Amino acid sequence: MDLNGITHSDKSAPGKNEGLYRWLSTFPAFLILLIVVLLNTSHAIHAQLLLFGEAQWEGYYQLRIDPKAPACDPDQDIEQALQRMIREQEEADDEFDLLAVDPVPPDVLRQSLEAAKADCEFKFKRYHGIVDRITPTVEAYRSLEKWVADLGEFRMVASGIMLAVLVLICGGTALFRKHHISLRPAASVLDYRVSALAQLGAFAILFSSMISFKTVAVSAGINVSSEHLTLLWVWILGFGSAMAICLYQVIKVPADAQPGGNLGSALLATPLYAIFTLISGSYFLLNGHASGIGIYINQMMELASLMLNVALYVLIGMLLKRTDLAQKVFDVFRPFNFRPEMLAVIAVAVSAVPTAYTGGSGIFVIAVGSLVYLEVRRAGARRQLALAATAMSGSLGVVLRPCLLVVIVAALNNEVTTDELFGWGVKVFLLTTALFAFYAFITSEKGDYQNLQSSEGSAWPAFFRALKPLIPYVVLIAATLVVYALVLAAYLDEFSAPTILPVLLAVILVYERVADKRARTSGVVDESTPEKPSLFANLQSSTSEATVHIGALLMLMGTTMTIGGVIERAELMTLLPAEFSSVWVAMLALVTILVLIGMIMDPYGAVLLVSVTIAGIAYKAGIDPIHFWMVTLVAFELGYLSPPVALNHLLTRQVVGEEEIRLSKLETEGENFWYRHEKILLPLVTMATALIIVAFGPLLWQAYQ
Repeated sequence: MDLNGITHSDKSAPGKNEGLYRWLSTFPAFLILLIVVLLNTSHAIHAQLLLFGEAQWEGYYQLRIDPKAPACDPDQDIEQALQRMIREQEEADDEFDLLAVDPVPPDVLRQSLEAAKADCEFKFKRYHGIVDRITPTVEAYRSLEKWVADLGEFRMVASGIMLAVLVLICGGTALFRKHHISLRPAASVLDYRVSALAQLGAFAILFSSMISFKTVAVSAGINVSSEHLTLLWVWILGFGSAMAICLYQVIKVPADAQPGGNLGSALLATPLYAIFTLISGSYFLLNGHASGIGIYINQMMELASLMLNVALYVLIGMLLKRTDLAQKVFDVFRPFNFRPEMLAVIAVAVSAVPTAYTGGSGIFVIAVGSLVYLEVRRAGARRQLALAATAMSGSLGVVLRPCLLVVIVAALNNEVTTDELFGWGVKVFLLTTALFAFYAFITSEKGDYQNLQSSEGSAWPAFFRALKPLIPYVVLIAATLVVYALVLAAYLDEFSAPTILPVLLAVILVYERVADKRARTSGVVDESTPEKPSLFANLQSSTSEATVHIGALLMLMGTTMTIGGVIERAELMTLLPAEFSSVWVAMLALVTILVLIGMIMDPYGAVLLVSVTIAGIAYKAGIDPIHFWMVTLVAFELGYLSPPVALNHLLTRQVVGEEEIRLSKLETEGENFWYRHEKILLPLVTMATALIIVAFGPLLWQAYQ
């Protein structure tokens, strides 16, 4: 069984130059992600530097910049100034001017001059006091503090360019390794050629659209910033390079490709982002709006910080995959020899927490899906049930704190807050977990227990022994979070998670390396056991794997935004009635539309589309904003588990391997319809039931109040 996520795409990479190419693609991506972590941390560091500066030098805010000397004269002669002002009054006096102001008495002028001199002396005293306090130590410290502050400003300016470069590097890597998401893997010569041709056409549309967008922007007579112009050139050069790769792949087909093929299978092997680009590009070209698709791709830059966080969450998932933490958590449940269905429920429920911290269901399936599948199979579960649990393992945590998707919803919609959404998210999580358990148990068979062994005696001693290896992890996690809290006043929440978690996982990897060396020295670990890789090796392999997943996800997200643009410009949402006869009819219509959107769009692009087009209709129909968005999140998850795309199932297939999928079909030959398609039906029935309850349960409750 392939548990390393090695797919056909990996085989197609040229072996001779594979190491060099992977390093060339990995290092720039790692550098960008490292810079993003540092830039995201810079605001917390800057705040602490300001506090420390104030603690060391009272009134530090005055010392941050060199003061300017006051323009007044502290040594002014009062008598001379008084006589000058009296003469000026006399010269300006006009006895025929009936509206002239009476001359100011000398005593009043003297008082004014004395007050001005005193104020000037005070200003100079303060000026000299500040100058005297700006010692070489202060100058060095404020240079450091200003440099950190400049990093924060740089983050605001350069985040768009960094995102574009990251998308192109990672997308190009996924293209080169043939790792973009499709409905089925390419196998035949025709599959590879059609896929490459479709991607060539997609990149040609993107290339020409960006050139058109740049031409329109420059010729419009408006001032185009250098950052925006640089961004457009990055896109143009990147898409042009991708076209060259696609052209090479049209000519050069992998040596292990099967001869022949048919067009239907070839279309299914075409990456989804290419299909979306061809659809949206054709729409904009036919409507005479050549720059349209480029404009919508460029809209990603408005959410650059959030999209960079998505990339960080993918890296977090790959780092988590290389730790023993998930394995040790599953070891805790092994002594009880749970029924396969019970362990599947536990796996899905436990997976919700890391899913929330990795930002989305697909990321978790990529990171830990193979381990979930292996553990459920080890408990004796049939392959179809194990595949269903693996696909579902990333679905329940998207409503829990600190999931990035919920943060984006709250950021785009002032009617809801993260606290409200996460509060109701816990209730939805408990509901879906209970439903998954219910359906898993009522569809179980006694013959499922293929590898299940009966427990001898109490399982509790083994349970407590399994807990012991988790203690160092708990201590490390707590210590790291305490350091962040004390040093940077940063706490783990939905906003800081993308920045803190990579550091936390790096600490865990270092601990596992040190612990492994100590165990080998003491003879506890057999020398034949593979040695734990170094932190550098883990970072390199994690980034290498994350690079292709980032490219596949961000390209899919960007192109689904263009599909959203087609829906928006075609005014398809205007087909919905402006007003509904009842809130029940409105909810039914909206649920149907939301599920359809979830079937074809990535979650982040879908949230953008729904926020702009559908949310207002729901509010106007009398649906509470919190209720609407909880329905939306559940509907999206149902969409990700639903054919024809079924993204979570595609990712599950990718991490467990094609052989396991083939064996799952052979295993259920002669079984009834449910068991033959359980990997699809169990998640579908669970989430569909949850959606019905979440959508109509509150309405039913309100109707009887």
